[in-house]
Amino acid sequence: MIHRYYERKLKRELKNLPHSVCFMITDDDIAGAPMKPEKVAGWCIKFGISEIIFHIDTDSVESILKYIDTLKEISKIAELTLCYEDKTEVLGSGAHVSVAIGKSGREEIINAIKKMAADGINPEDVSENTIESYLNFKFEPDLVIKTGGSHLTDFLIWQSVYSELFFSDVNWKEFRRVDLLRALRDYQLRKRRYGK
Repeated sequence: MIHRYYERKLKRELKNLPHSVCFMITDDDIAGAPMKPEKVAGWCIKFGISEIIFHIDTDSVESILKYIDTLKEISKIAELTLCYEDKTEVLGSGAHVSVAIGKSGREEIINAIKKMAADGINPEDVSENTIESYLNFKFEPDLVIKTGGSHLTDFLIWQSVYSELFFSDVNWKEFRRVDLLRALRDYQLRKRRYGK
């Protein structure tokens, strides 16, 4: 009862929600709670967040492939873009949810530079906008949430330079709606400076 009251109190306090939220999780997180991304995406959508990203950090994409069908369940509640290996699948409709498995921000930037070189772009003409146009992932999350207290990965290393970071000691499997609400409350209390 007290738990539900606290959730309602947190929801009432939310006035300035992020447009885009990225969750940094691991292959162990997915193995321990394969249905959790769909549940968390549902919470985000109910709170009015229109762009949700899950990055699954793994050294072996194959270890996640057995959970692909479970991850595809997200398409029942949203438009899902699923990126793994060299594949990109788009399923469903609604709010935008992306799942990137084993993707590296450094590799993405290296690939962008290679594509620019292949297209014959003069180095003098390269700007931030040029680089951004060659990146695979176009979103710039307002808030990045890392559960379990472990370190961040280099995913979205370019795009998240001005993102607000929230580290939760709660493991992904135990991550609750109230933990998401706490992260959103923390976000709205911050004064975003965008590098200034």
